[in-house]
Amino acid sequence: MAKLLIVEDDESVRTLAARALERDGHNVTVATDGAQGLDMIRQARGGYDLVVSDIRMPEMDGIEMATAAAREFPVMRIMLMTGYADQRERAEELNGIILDVV
Repeated sequence: MAKLLIVEDDESVRTLAARALERDGHNVTVATDGAQGLDMIRQARGGYDLVVSDIRMPEMDGIEMATAAAREFPVMRIMLMTGYADQRERAEELNGIILDVV
């Protein structure tokens, strides 16, 4: 199935998402923040079918990570997730870079 990267600082959300996707047969890798996620994207040379990232995280947030990743790997698909309305509005600047914000 698909090779996915989940970038989420909340351990319980990260674990739940990874387990659910693995049960569906996907190959899932996880990162704890945007900086680690970007490092993993670079190590994989953008080889993920989809990157799903939280927006609000320490060190490097999902928007910064998505912007940097898209610059280096423009065909890679990225989806952002957040529970905060203000973060959703911030992500609107990424039209054309990300698939969606959920």
